[in-house]
Amino acid sequence: MLEKKTIDIDRLEWVAVPRQLQDGLSNQPLSKKQLRNWTLVLQSRQIPCRSERVDHGWKLQVPTVQYQQALEELQSFEKENRNWPPPPPAELKQQENTASTIWVLIALGLFHILVQQRINLFGHNPVDWYALGNAHAGKILDGQWWRLITALTLHSGGVHLAGNIVVGGVFINRLCRDLGSGLGWSLVLLSGILGNLANAFVQNPDHRSIGASTAVFGAVGLLATINTLRYRKSLRRRWPMPVAAGLGLLALLGAGGENTDIGAHLFGFLFGMGLGLVSVFFIQTIKPSRLNNLLATSSTLLLTAAWGAALFFPGK
Repeated sequence: MLEKKTIDIDRLEWVAVPRQLQDGLSNQPLSKKQLRNWTLVLQSRQIPCRSERVDHGWKLQVPTVQYQQALEELQSFEKENRNWPPPPPAELKQQENTASTIWVLIALGLFHILVQQRINLFGHNPVDWYALGNAHAGKILDGQWWRLITALTLHSGGVHLAGNIVVGGVFINRLCRDLGSGLGWSLVLLSGILGNLANAFVQNPDHRSIGASTAVFGAVGLLATINTLRYRKSLRRRWPMPVAAGLGLLALLGAGGENTDIGAHLFGFLFGMGLGLVSVFFIQTIKPSRLNNLLATSSTLLLTAAWGAALFFPGK
């Protein structure tokens, strides 16, 4: 009859694992983090181990008969994790642009109040801002380019405006802190323009839309690409997470509601992602501060020119 034998772990002869993981005596104690990691490695390999508190640290002990095996396992673990976690990406110099972002959003709100008024301008009695500025797909393709821009400044009501200001304010403010107001707002505006243009191509000619949400989702796409590129090493196999988060926001905020223009939101997001690559190029090769004032002025002039064209050439 076979007799089952058990090993009394307290009777085993124990030896301390040297901190340098090489044969030889070492009196250097382990840190608590190092002790925890090494203990988990040995336990996963079913190697008995025990810890002992010593001055200024810890000592990890294993049975003498399994000492070499323990050394090999720990050496392999340290080799595989030598450069993990990787160092965080270089910190971007954050630019305080909250005030400028708030002023742009205030201007958007004031313009919404203006378009509700009966104003006579340049032969329009009164000006029908929505008829002149909405993103009419057929008229855009016929050459009324300004509608790509003017539509971004129009909103159907206070709730529509407030939603874009709140959501857009959060993402655009973050974007402008990384890129500067001029570059940040220019890329947001450009993503909205390109999103409206692409939407005009896929919609029927009578399709009309208004709202800054195309540009807002452009800002979401911009941030998704920037964060994916900046943290791709830190995230390792999870590098698509910022893009996945952006797509989640698009599905949550941009795909519901009876009058939601899903196509414009989607195209704004996609062009924002593409322009995110451009923004990374600017950050790495050109100091955005040198261009911010020029880009901010150019964006303002473009908006002004678009509404000027809408008022002076409404039928062309």
